[in-house]
Amino acid sequence: MEGQDVHDHLDLVPEALLDHIKPGTKILVPVAACEPPALLDMLEAHADQLEDVHIYQMCTESVRPYQMGEYPGKLTHHEFFLGGGSRKGHGNGTSELYPVNFSMIPELVRDHVKPDILIAAVSEPDEHGYMSIGLGADYSVQFIGNLPIFGEINPKIPHSFGQNQIHARQMVGATRSDAPVLEVPPLLPAEGSAEHRIAELIAPEIRDRDCLQLGIGKLPNAILAMLKDREDLGVHTELMSDGVMDLVECGAVTGRFKRSHQRQCVATFIMGTRKLYDWVDRNPAVYLDSVERTNDPFLIGLEPNMVSVNATTEVDLLGQAASETVAGRFYSGSGGQLDFAIGARRSKGGRGYIVCPSVTRDGASRIKVQLGPNSPVTTHKNYIDNVVTEHGIARLRGTDYSTRARRLIEIAHPDHREDLFREARELNIISRLPE
Repeated sequence: MEGQDVHDHLDLVPEALLDHIKPGTKILVPVAACEPPALLDMLEAHADQLEDVHIYQMCTESVRPYQMGEYPGKLTHHEFFLGGGSRKGHGNGTSELYPVNFSMIPELVRDHVKPDILIAAVSEPDEHGYMSIGLGADYSVQFIGNLPIFGEINPKIPHSFGQNQIHARQMVGATRSDAPVLEVPPLLPAEGSAEHRIAELIAPEIRDRDCLQLGIGKLPNAILAMLKDREDLGVHTELMSDGVMDLVECGAVTGRFKRSHQRQCVATFIMGTRKLYDWVDRNPAVYLDSVERTNDPFLIGLEPNMVSVNATTEVDLLGQAASETVAGRFYSGSGGQLDFAIGARRSKGGRGYIVCPSVTRDGASRIKVQLGPNSPVTTHKNYIDNVVTEHGIARLRGTDYSTRARRLIEIAHPDHREDLFREARELNIISRLPE
């Protein structure tokens, strides 16, 4: 079989997708850069022909009218984790957000959402007729072969390896596009900033042969950039960024001592630059797996020396982290923070780090006696291991309430420590027993 030449259904116009849309259709879209822009453009252009169609996706970075409620009764947006493109819509009350850990999204989608069709940006077919959802596997791969799939074939999408392979016969149709692919530049924090100081505190905690989970952004980028002298690091993460590529290229990441997928970097989706996407293309060092496995706390815990680093927006003196809201308004979602906090705690030699600057831009303390209004707990106090601000590391594992409160106050901004201690004493979070 000669790949793309014998599959006429891979050369359809975007409007061919409408043949698979009926009133009440639920459309599933993969995470972030895996969204198919030409197909979404077409749906919006034909919104007046649609009736009660629902789109489900995650970490959406593009801003689209349907997210803003511009097609009431026609196109409705649902999100599993807010991205830069979907925050405004949710803030306006024109989209829905689910409270769900990343590892649990496949079950949520399979058993409760029950989508009718999956649309995704995919790589060019190879000589055997296989494509891949090149920048992700996430919650989508469970539906390959089990759900109608309509693809958007884009030469800019890498053909990655893993559980995200789709054969032409498994697609009801596809269109072709050369739309730009979402890129995220690997920015670094300014020297002397709170984020840079946090990175300087965490980097020495990471040892040879550790297995890493970090996200994307200035702080994780800074940490990864400080690890080039390590040996035999492994990677088991949900999101892979340029920093991981750099560590593989310099020899710091080998994966030799991982328990599963030795010598491979495991992730469930990829975000970064064009250089990263080209590096991922047909690279056997990268393996994309379902988030049901990458974020399974029990599978994470099987990896020795698992190190998890995740950001939060506030931590209370009990050790609870609220990581989804800013000033009481939803900013992101639950994501995989709890998945990896539990997994790192289960790992032999594992460590977990929850990080945040000690104060907001307005100078308010992020270390609080009690979490703010409408700030739900993301990571439970019993799973918090270490909390890090620019003022130090509060090691909470194995501590009583008084000890953990004192340690958290020690890493709060000096301007807030006295008030935090006084309020903690008044609420009996810190006992009156001698230290």
